[in-house]
Amino acid sequence: MSLFDAIMLGSIQGITEFLPISSSGHLVIAQSLLGLELPGNIIEVVTHLGTLLSVIIIYRKEIIKILLGFKEPLTKKYIIFLFIGTIPAAVIGVGAKTFISEFFESIKLVSVSLIFTGLILFLSNKIKTKKSSISINKSLLIGLSQALAIIPGISRSGMTITIGTLLGLNPKDAAKFSFLLAIPIISGAGLITAIDLVDQPTQISYNILFAALVSSFIVGYISLKWLLGILESGKLHFFGYYCISLGITTLMIS
Repeated sequence: MSLFDAIMLGSIQGITEFLPISSSGHLVIAQSLLGLELPGNIIEVVTHLGTLLSVIIIYRKEIIKILLGFKEPLTKKYIIFLFIGTIPAAVIGVGAKTFISEFFESIKLVSVSLIFTGLILFLSNKIKTKKSSISINKSLLIGLSQALAIIPGISRSGMTITIGTLLGLNPKDAAKFSFLLAIPIISGAGLITAIDLVDQPTQISYNILFAALVSSFIVGYISLKWLLGILESGKLHFFGYYCISLGITTLMIS
């Protein structure tokens, strides 16, 4: 992998992580188009860590508030909701680690998953629900949708935000819960990958991995700011057309 490839993949991750079009799916497609054969999902995890940093910076006030006010009743409840929402993806991610890695080698799976993501996004505009706040049941359902997004091609942000809004959450509140929910999951995946690298060093140089990390962080920061504006305009479902079109196209040429 060249420095250009790393920056390109990092930028793709940064753009697609927050927009509801599946970053992991685009990385699998990009690797195929660039002719890269990377073992496992090391590059996906590294670029996810870059976008994780952008989430932490943008939501730094909320994170600090949670850390400093964890004894307050409302904050304590919110932490519990985040914990419950994290459980499904954590269990599946650890329990099916080897099986999940194989998903990143199937273009056809990515294609079908992108079409599925597009159909889910259409629901965000078709179904109207009464507005309500987060609860234990809602956090669990959002967590289950996040677990499903472990499959490349299924958008994590698209699934969690759409399910959150269908359950009655305000779009921006659903987005905040979605991205705060991602912090422990992505951090955990990064830790597991780091442990694997100690036992089985990757063939990709650390300079290349660092370039992918930085590019995904910078582009991810810009993309997340853009997404928050899109949520206010209520046009999230427009990305469904893109996901379905890309899914059908890659399915036809794969």
